[in-house]
Amino acid sequence: MKSLADTVQRCVLCGTESQLIIEHLGVCSKCLGTRFDQARSRVQAAHAETRRAFGLPQAPPGAADGVLCPLCSRGCVIGPGERGYCGLRAGGAALEDAKQSEDKSRTKRLNHLAGTPARGVLHWYRDPLPTNCVADWVCAGHQRYGYHNLAVFYASCSLNCLYCQNWHFREVDPAASDGTSARELADCANSRTYCVCYFGGDPASQMPHALASGQYLAERGVLVCWETAGTQHPKLMERAVQLSLETGGTVKFDLKAFDEKLHTALTGASNRRTLENFSRAAARLSERPELPLVIASTLLVPGYVTPDEVGRIAHFIADINPHIPYALLGFAPNFYVPDLPRTSVDHAEAALGAARDAGLTNVRIGNRQLLSRDY
Repeated sequence: MKSLADTVQRCVLCGTESQLIIEHLGVCSKCLGTRFDQARSRVQAAHAETRRAFGLPQAPPGAADGVLCPLCSRGCVIGPGERGYCGLRAGGAALEDAKQSEDKSRTKRLNHLAGTPARGVLHWYRDPLPTNCVADWVCAGHQRYGYHNLAVFYASCSLNCLYCQNWHFREVDPAASDGTSARELADCANSRTYCVCYFGGDPASQMPHALASGQYLAERGVLVCWETAGTQHPKLMERAVQLSLETGGTVKFDLKAFDEKLHTALTGASNRRTLENFSRAAARLSERPELPLVIASTLLVPGYVTPDEVGRIAHFIADINPHIPYALLGFAPNFYVPDLPRTSVDHAEAALGAARDAGLTNVRIGNRQLLSRDY
């Protein structure tokens, strides 16, 4: 991979040269939008390589003799000897034994390596408030000095973002690592724990564990928050929203792109479930009007998540409720995208203007300290 000192790339489809083309992808954003059928194999190969490097399935399995995992939008149908896309569920002996038993529950035929109430694969720490929460300018913990957030990072994800900022979770072996039960995680809270937030990776692939620990924490008076790409099964997402609604917490949706082709190129997956879950969650804002229940955020990936794309996302949000808070986040090179520059000031300011022009009333640039003058 090239360094930031040598960033000009050529799009393999149209020949355009720019510093705003991801080398690992090799396709510019314009061609992703207009020639995706030609770009598809290149996109799939780029994502497969990043998965192969960590021993993860290169695509969601679809075994004819497999069992459906319903937890997220990937729809893995896992056969004997296979693992689901997130790496936490497997077929094998447990699968075959269940097929022979009287228990015909599809989900119980899978061998759950992690993500159950009994065992989550994660790390956590106490993050003093106020913190750099995506929703910090509107959330209940913004002025809770002397208290802390219990920050929970799950070591799994249902997406495959080429620019992942927390990619090191992929180095965790879910079968060999120490697990933490939902009760044990809740017991980490103390009298100064004001809120908990489930990050990752993403909590989507370990929702049974997150919901169980969140319920225990809610019973102790802790606010329950989420930061997620929103790929969860709708019923699991509804339970997450309900916990936040009841406790005073927030649900922060990472809306990475509005265009499905662009989202697929950057993350390896469709965004249909994300947009559907966001719409359902945002429809409940009136149930707690005094404190925002749902917040949206978008990472401004140079050359790809342009001000025009932000405008499309913002129109989608505004059509639901123009007062939903929206955070625009600066990009920093990471993982398989070390060659793009940091988001420029001009890019961020233009995106801010596009979001406001779309009708949103509460938009901010969340991490200006990352912005550059590189383009």
